[in-house]
Amino acid sequence: MENNLNMDSPEHIDSPQPDTNSPVALGSEPTTGSGTAAGTTAGSGAPATLASRTDLSFLSRHAEAIRGELSKVIVGQRDLAELLLTALLADGHVLLEGVPGVAKTLTAKLLARTLSVPFSRLQFTPDLMPSDVLGTSVFRPQKGEFEFRPGPIFASVVLIDEINRAPAKTQSALFEVMEERQITQDGVRYPVPTPFVVLATQNPIEQEGTYRLPEAQLDRFLFKLSVGYPTLEEEVAILQGHHAGFGGTPLEAVQPVVSADDLRQLRAQVSRQHVEPKLLEYIARLVGQTRAHKGLYLGASPRASLALLNGAKALAALRGRDFITPEDIQYLAPVVLRHRIQLTPEREMEGGTPDDVVKQILQQMEVPR
Repeated sequence: MENNLNMDSPEHIDSPQPDTNSPVALGSEPTTGSGTAAGTTAGSGAPATLASRTDLSFLSRHAEAIRGELSKVIVGQRDLAELLLTALLADGHVLLEGVPGVAKTLTAKLLARTLSVPFSRLQFTPDLMPSDVLGTSVFRPQKGEFEFRPGPIFASVVLIDEINRAPAKTQSALFEVMEERQITQDGVRYPVPTPFVVLATQNPIEQEGTYRLPEAQLDRFLFKLSVGYPTLEEEVAILQGHHAGFGGTPLEAVQPVVSADDLRQLRAQVSRQHVEPKLLEYIARLVGQTRAHKGLYLGASPRASLALLNGAKALAALRGRDFITPEDIQYLAPVVLRHRIQLTPEREMEGGTPDDVVKQILQQMEVPR
């Protein structure tokens, strides 16, 4: 879908203004049994009443529609699909990591196809320049002035393939747009479309020709998802499907089922989820433990706390609840924290992983009930 942008009235920068707004989030669960009560109204501490409960039928219908479209092509990967949906509802960007050939790019393209919004794809290479991503100013002799030509970043869903094959100069071009949903060119701010989601794929850093992403950029991704090999049964099903539909294009089977307006309504529902104060403290303590852990050189920032909160609210909504539980937080902790923390050299030499540290922290913490 083409992206029709109106650049006639850009916002000029006169002088820096202090940010008076609140911070913006980047932004299978076990059965809970007796579980946590429905909670309190977010931010108020007041008990939630039946009148304040959120009707999630609209969200459930659209989430099931997206799952149904993805299942036409994708075999297995149920957890991956759920986490991608969670990030979409939480207004967050996603980094997909895996070896070549495990359908990282295909999965991202299929998710984008279920949305009736502008889409663009970028292939990152070592010679890619920031202007190739953001756009550039072109001089118009007839008008005697420069005119901004928006780059492919100006879309609602942007797929960046092999993001870690571009050098640091190009990576830094994404900092502003991923966090503030705008770019600044020649002193003029240009907002990107709403909604705006970056789905990026990368190969493991050990592979030849890759660059390590800067910490500041990694922190802007809501989740980092690892895409592994399929099971034997799943790979057989992939072969059967390919054999039966040989010559067909998988993307043609997937249809848009959610509009931009639908997505805005879905995200508004997620924002109204009930959260108990003790769960806010649980999130803060969990993230705080990463800063004090002896096996970590770098802990997670407050942006990780916001990511956990927003992700848990979206996950709970997908599971049919209008309140979050400790299990939601525990389920999302690895995918929220694994790219935001760094092991000490000693812990790396011992073969430890960020997920191991997160698991250890969770096991040592008291779970609120």
